[in-house]
Order: sequence, then C-alpha cells, then structure tokens
Amino acid sequence: MKTVLSFLLATLFGQPVFGEDLKVYAAAAFKSPLSEIATQYEAATNNKVTLIFDTAGATEQKFRNDPQASLLITTVTVINDAEKMGRLKDGTTYRLGDTLAGLAFYPGSAKPDISTPEKLKAALLAAKRIVFSDPARGATAGIHFMKVIESLGVKDEVLRKATLAKDGPDTMRLLLEEKIDLGVTQISEILQANRDAVAGPFPKEFELATVYSVWYRNNVSQPVKAFVTLLNSPANRTKLAENGIRPATGR
Repeated sequence: MKTVLSFLLATLFGQPVFGEDLKVYAAAAFKSPLSEIATQYEAATNNKVTLIFDTAGATEQKFRNDPQASLLITTVTVINDAEKMGRLKDGTTYRLGDTLAGLAFYPGSAKPDISTPEKLKAALLAAKRIVFSDPARGATAGIHFMKVIESLGVKDEVLRKATLAKDGPDTMRLLLEEKIDLGVTQISEILQANRDAVAGPFPKEFELATVYSVWYRNNVSQPVKAFVTLLNSPANRTKLAENGIRPATGR
C-alpha cells in the first residue's frame, strides 16, 4: 500500500512529498474517517498530519488564528459566511459531503420512536437526561436542536435536564459513559461512536442536512494538495460514506 500510494502521489505532483507537518482543522463529524486517512497518508509520504477537531464554528476560528494551518474542513455555511466577511481569502473550496442531524440513545435501552414531531416531543419529555453540543460554541446540531425544542414547546423542560457537551464526539462520550437517555448530534458522529446507538434522524419537518467542504489557501504546498487528492479518492469517499457522510457528487 505504501509503495503504490507513494508512487501515485509522486506521479500526481512530479516529485516525492515528505518532511512537512500538515495541520488540519476539521469539524468533529469527520473524526473517525479523517484519522484513518491521515494515518494512511503519513505511512505513504513520511509527512506528519496533526488533526484538530471541534465544532463547525470553533474549527473555522481556530484555523484563521493559526498561521501554520493547512486545511479547513467545516460546513459550507461557515465557509461561505467567512468568505463574505473577508475572514477567509484567496482560497479554494469544494464540497466533501453531507450528514443528517439526529438522535442517539443509550444501547440496551428501548429505542425511542422519533419518526414524527409528536413522537419526538414525547421521547424528549420521557427522557430523564439529554445531552447535546453547546450552541454557544458553534455546534451545528446544537443550534438546530434549540430551534426544534422551541418549536415543539418543550424548551424549558428539556433544558432543565440537559447536559451541554463540547462537540459531537463529546456528546457521544457522555451518553455512553454516563448512560444518558438521549443525545443530539450528527448521525455520522453517532455511527462513529456506536452503531447501535442510532435512534434516527429528526422527523422530516425538522430535518437538517449539513453540507461540509474543504477550504485551503491557493498558495499551499504540494504535500497539502496531495492530502486533498487522497481525501477525495474513491476509496476514501467510500470510507466517508461508511462513517455516515454522504459524498458530494461534484465540486
């Protein structure tokens, strides 16, 4: 694998790529597959990849504040807003894929029916504890969930028994370790933590499909471009799909 991949990368860019430290800031929804892809890239090139995961909003802020940052992977909305405000300039972006927001439940307990707004409301009221990512930290699913519970008229009841997590992976860690009844995050993050914990996406009336993109400055090095190429390879697009991220059909 190392020889084949090294040859591919060298062929694409005309020379071997090695000796660089790539810093990738990414939304937490990509934690599991991106970690595997980074390991694959390191083995093939002898470059190092440092991955920093956070909420969609916090990821973009950290990327901007780091002069050594190589790549940004976050939501299309966050990238578009940053470009319009002039916070991200002279860069290239393309869509990676999307995932649905949804609910998780503690494996081994009864799976809740959340297929309609009425059933979702009943499940939220019946739960003793609920965990979701802190909206104040730019969590896409957390921001959406606040709108959902307000629309359902259960905001006060839910918040009284809610725990705020740092991000999606932290939401799932708390749910599994503390046996919390319900968690709200991206379906991809639920699948990556425990495939048996998926309760399902929000009812269609509250469906949220979050689209993610890669953004990088136009003057990035060839090793960075090689990593982007690997990220978008057929095998790794399949890897993303297996982890709950539906690959985009085009840029």
